Amino acid sequence: MNKGKFIVVEGIEGAGKSSAICVIEAVLDKHDIPFIKTREPGGTPLAEALRDIVKSASHDEELTQETELLLMYASRSQLLANRILPALAQGTWVIGDRHDLSSRAYQGGGRQFDDRIMNAIADVTLKGFTPDLTLYLDITPELGLARAQARGELDRIELEKIEFFQRVRNKYLELATASETTDIIDASQDMLSVHNDVAKVIEAFIERKAG
Repeated sequence: MNKGKFIVVEGIEGAGKSSAICVIEAVLDKHDIPFIKTREPGGTPLAEALRDIVKSASHDEELTQETELLLMYASRSQLLANRILPALAQGTWVIGDRHDLSSRAYQGGGRQFDDRIMNAIADVTLKGFTPDLTLYLDITPELGLARAQARGELDRIELEKIEFFQRVRNKYLELATASETTDIIDASQDMLSVHNDVAKVIEAFIERKAG
């Protein structure tokens, strides 16, 4: 049995991850490739409980940056062990709405945690596991947050200042540019153009894996 592939969609708020994932689903369906979807933080009952803690803006006490960082990786560890790895072992592909690159960008870039700290926590929780393909949807924070605000009420992280998201985007671009398994897509384009770019990347990836 062939091992499944792990495809991750990344980007700041308002980048269009949800619609990009729909495009990926359609391409995989066309090729009769079985898949499941996950999201981070979350994806299992325990991980979803951790997500609620991280995302909620209504805590009676301040959630420290260190707690946020550790909760993100705790949630990821649960998801990896209980959903992602078992699915891949069965030959099922996994589409992930965020993964480790998010922590590198948000906690490493936005919160400015040192790379050595990020690497140490990732080594413990992920043990070298990485996605087979990552699509980073690049958009300016100004445009992305405007889209996010149009969707409705913002969560605790979405309420951060614009400078935070500028650091997040800069870190995303730095890491995505250096990665051989990450494709950068201009998410400021019209939706059809973005979807076409996403479909092209996935089709090319499937062709490479079939070759």
